[in-house]
Amino acid sequence: FFAQTSHETTGGWPTAPDGPYAWGYCFNREQGNPPAYCDSADWPCPAGKMYYGRGPIQLTHNYNYGQAGRAIGVDLINNPDLVATDPTISFKTAIWFWMTAQDNKPSCHNVIAGGWTPSAADRS
Repeated sequence: FFAQTSHETTGGWPTAPDGPYAWGYCFNREQGNPPAYCDSADWPCPAGKMYYGRGPIQLTHNYNYGQAGRAIGVDLINNPDLVATDPTISFKTAIWFWMTAQDNKPSCHNVIAGGWTPSAADRS
C-alpha cells in the first residue's frame, strides 16, 4: 500500500532531475492540466467540479469519488477537493480504493494477499 501511494504521489523516477520530488509523497493532486474525468451518468457532476487524481492513491473519475464518498460517509461528488485537503478523508479514500474491487478487477489487497486467483481469461 505504501509503495503504491508513494509511486502515485511522486514527481518522477529515482533519478528524475527534480531530486526529492521524485521520491513520493510530494503531490496530492494530479499535475499538469488534467481533464474533468466526469464519465459516469450514475454520478452526475455539478458544474465546475473536476475528478482528477487527488490524495495518496490519486483517486480519479466521478464514479470513484461517488462510491468512495458513499463508503466513508462524505459527499465527494460536491466536495472533491476534500480528497486533497483533508488528511483523514484522503487516506480513507486511498484505503477504500485499495480494498475495493473495481468492475472486472479484483482489489489490490486481494491480489497481493492471495485472495484472488486469475482465471484462464485473466492470464491470456
